[in-house]
Amino acid sequence: MQKKSTKREIDGVFLLNKPLGFSSNQALKKIQWLFNAKKAGHTGTLDPMASGLLPICLGEATKFSHRLLNANKTYIATIQFGVTTTTGDQEGEVISEKEVIFNEVQLKETLQKFIGDITQIPPMYSALKFEGKPLYEYARKGIEIERKSRQITIYDIKLIKVEGSVTTLEVSCSKGTYIRTLAEDIGQALGCGAHLKGLERTQTGNFQLSDALSIEALEAIAVASREKILLPIDALLEGLSSIELTSTETEAIKKGQSIDFISKNEEELRLYSASGKFLGVGQPDLQGHLLPKRLIANIL
Repeated sequence: MQKKSTKREIDGVFLLNKPLGFSSNQALKKIQWLFNAKKAGHTGTLDPMASGLLPICLGEATKFSHRLLNANKTYIATIQFGVTTTTGDQEGEVISEKEVIFNEVQLKETLQKFIGDITQIPPMYSALKFEGKPLYEYARKGIEIERKSRQITIYDIKLIKVEGSVTTLEVSCSKGTYIRTLAEDIGQALGCGAHLKGLERTQTGNFQLSDALSIEALEAIAVASREKILLPIDALLEGLSSIELTSTETEAIKKGQSIDFISKNEEELRLYSASGKFLGVGQPDLQGHLLPKRLIANIL
């Protein structure tokens, strides 16, 4: 009987260019297997019909994955105007077809109306959960669940290309934005309806698709060398201020103790030892203390 391989304690961030047809969980499991990692998690779901940037956190990096869940995103969205579907994308059944009669000027004017703070109703075909089950499970059974509208922010919409009734846009948006819903709402505003024909995520927080690797590219790297391509854990925390602790302060933080620290605010800080090693995240208070909030295990 073949001996089961022991999973490795491996920490870092892998930037995956997720292919079409893979769910985020399938992609996660594949990357975890290729690194033989004991623990892994992704940083925001991409539908199987969507491709692009999916940062994968390994080991202790999973403690900080929420930073990217809350990060702004950028997408390249391909929209088919004149056709609405049951799912809001090309995988659904056609509900209606209408003539597309708007021109490019009208399209640009309409797109401008969606920039800023807007409200969306999450689609039924989404991973949003109701009573412990994702909405798409109800949708597949023909059950409609009432969803509350939520506020999201569209920072910018750039018109990239128009080919007949198909338009390609670059959308920069806040967390929680459903691009398929945006496509449907734009189509409704133009009076012809629309659905999302294709979607690629190009940016998550500070991470860019241009720096990501495909599954095939990772497979082509020798197993012994794969760990070298991982980004460090603190790459997830760019934008946070940092502080270097003395040896005494480092030992106190490791033990879960607070240290003296005067701060004018209570924003989280990246913590580093005197030798430059990343320790985790600390939280200052207004009483002159810095408390450890989330530390990596291998410093203890």
